[in-house]
Amino acid sequence: MTTHKDQPSCFLFDNGSLRAASTLGLRRLATALEAELQHDVYAVSLLHSSGVAAADLNGTSARLLEPALIEFFERGGQLAVLLPLFFGPSAALTDYVPDRVTALRRRFPDRKIQLAAPLINISNRLDQRIAQLLAEAVIATCRAKHLAQPAVVLTDHGTPQPAVTEVRNHLARQLRELLAADGIDRVGVASMERRAGDAYAFNEPLLDRALRTAPFNTGDVVIALQFLQPGRHAGPQGDIARICEAAEAGQPTLRTFMTSPIGIPDPRLLSLLRDRWNEALTTMSDSVAQ
Repeated sequence: MTTHKDQPSCFLFDNGSLRAASTLGLRRLATALEAELQHDVYAVSLLHSSGVAAADLNGTSARLLEPALIEFFERGGQLAVLLPLFFGPSAALTDYVPDRVTALRRRFPDRKIQLAAPLINISNRLDQRIAQLLAEAVIATCRAKHLAQPAVVLTDHGTPQPAVTEVRNHLARQLRELLAADGIDRVGVASMERRAGDAYAFNEPLLDRALRTAPFNTGDVVIALQFLQPGRHAGPQGDIARICEAAEAGQPTLRTFMTSPIGIPDPRLLSLLRDRWNEALTTMSDSVAQ
């Protein structure tokens, strides 16, 4: 990797979690991405993760994005690419991070900061890299649990942003196509949670409702987690696991099986992150040239 101060550095960031496993997974991905990019890659979070005890993180506390950027610039760093580990354009990427970037640019007017795009570009239907990871997670679960042609529910967190739900539905269409080759033809979608009110109905169905509705209320159902790292939602004994347990208690013939999150150092995820890094560098170069 390069460590020259006039070379760009990458800040790979997620939303953050109070579960140590999430930060440890982020760090593994950052280490692999650093080897891929041959540039410094810092694993940071927007919020929450700094509350995890260092003892649970191999002795090194988690870092948050904004303090890490301030330290980077105060050390003399010049160019920072903020690389989001987000599927779609959540409010964190459209509002929160841009606001913090604006403040940092005022504080460090001679430094360059570029926010990269999220993982999924729904206009590029040919790019199936994330859907392939989801499909392989489903097949791995089927093999481990000896399941034959289960139903599948692609489940995301839920969002107040319709564009983020469009990403989930886009991935579901791709996942349905990929799983058809393995004889799995029942693929639905769900959100873990949503805000109240008709304005947020685009998140429907919620997972607890989906698991009470045919064909997902009986037999073997794989919950394909549209999550990159484990945490209090997608981790063991997490929110989604509890939703599944409650659904099984109310539906005696239902058996649910959760896939693993897909934020592992797989070459396809690394290549996708590299693409977003290169796009951000091109945008940065264009803005500097103007």
